Amino acid sequence: MRPRDHAEGAPGEDGRAGRRDGNPPSCSGTGPSGGAESGGTDAAEVIAEAVRDVPPAEVPRRLCGVAVRLLPLRGASVSLRAEGMPVQLGASDATAARLGEVQATLGDGPCLHAAAIGAPVLATDLADGPEARRWPVFAQQAAEAGVQAVYSFPLGNDAVCVGTLDLYSAEPRVLSPPELRTAHLVAGVMTLALMALPHAGDDEEETSWLSALAADHDEVQQAIGMIMAQLGIDADEALARLRAHAFARGRTALDVAHEVITQRKRFDRD
Repeated sequence: MRPRDHAEGAPGEDGRAGRRDGNPPSCSGTGPSGGAESGGTDAAEVIAEAVRDVPPAEVPRRLCGVAVRLLPLRGASVSLRAEGMPVQLGASDATAARLGEVQATLGDGPCLHAAAIGAPVLATDLADGPEARRWPVFAQQAAEAGVQAVYSFPLGNDAVCVGTLDLYSAEPRVLSPPELRTAHLVAGVMTLALMALPHAGDDEEETSWLSALAADHDEVQQAIGMIMAQLGIDADEALARLRAHAFARGRTALDVAHEVITQRKRFDRD
């Protein structure tokens, strides 16, 4: 395995990707100008072919699949940043989808940290590296799913990060400089795809899937409100209770939120 060289984008003590000047790259490094030229012509052609004539709703999942084709990965997922917790937009496979949901349920992990700081988070060794101590519960869940490294790239620009592209490796490893450039390229195209997605008022058929995502987010927010009323607590504490209950029972936060709003689950005062 390559040595942990900050000049090559390996993680620093806080798990962020390093640069030659010692500062973490900004979110704009994964934006529309995120380096198609440095990513290589072959990678750009593979990406272009994968998304050619594909409906907007299918593009994020296709790009996750492309990332797995271009890089030595176990899987990939993409999540939108939303109030309270991220909303999963697509994944290359069931394992990647589950690990995205695990991070959302825990409220912790490389995905949420990358979105919070607006810089890549390269957790290169979840078994025996500093990442295992930083996110011990997520690291254990990842190991059980056959994943030992996670690379999370924020999507957006200098002003805002709208989500993350999360790449999963079956073995501990530091991405090489060419692999990092390819990952940035995929993240840049993913950002463009998210910005080009239809919004309210556009074609109804194309926005139906966005409505489904919004419904999931609304369910979580509604459940948080109900838990606040049941326990007399604030929104942050209500979300923490929701997440803790879900994790303790091996469920996702969205599953438990649905049970709350359908009155199959009630949170009682201790």
